Amino acid sequence: MSRPQCSRCHRPLAQCLCALIPNLPSHTRVLILQHPSEVDHALNTARLAALGLQNCEIRVGEVFQDLPRWLAQPGYQPCLLFPGEHSEALSAYQPCAQPRLLVVPDGTWRKARKLLHLNPPLAALPRVQLAGAEPSRYRLRKAPGPGALSTLEAITQALEVLESPASFQALLKPFDALIDGQIAAMGEEVYRRNHQRH
Repeated sequence: MSRPQCSRCHRPLAQCLCALIPNLPSHTRVLILQHPSEVDHALNTARLAALGLQNCEIRVGEVFQDLPRWLAQPGYQPCLLFPGEHSEALSAYQPCAQPRLLVVPDGTWRKARKLLHLNPPLAALPRVQLAGAEPSRYRLRKAPGPGALSTLEAITQALEVLESPASFQALLKPFDALIDGQIAAMGEEVYRRNHQRH
């Protein structure tokens, strides 16, 4: 029998994270394009970002027919948060510049690349990346490489660069609680054996 879930954060009621989720404003608009395989993932960090940011929305799918309309937000300059040789390092807003519409694919690297392949308007966006990203706090997944972050961590770090000196660290409180809860559920010994770096 399935445990009753919180209708907002989708966690079991006994582990509801809503009290820790902030309600932060931002000049940046965040558009998360979530691969369907991530929706029911126990550690769905994109949902935490969408709940914690006032100026953020999440769309689920593989092919986004309405993407051109979503990207044409008046007053925003769209860009894709995706590392690679053609990506520029993110930098803080210039006072006269338009705020960014930060488009963030959510999925494994393979699924994120597939989203770009299936949506030419997405692949055509100017790309930005984090320069000198802080290490991930995501202690339950083996990172595919140095600098790999969860979606929530990437968004948090991007906003702290774009909107410096504003802090978006409050977004990570429910994330840290989620990770701690997962580790507690599996037991310290199992966690150490399977997840800690030796």
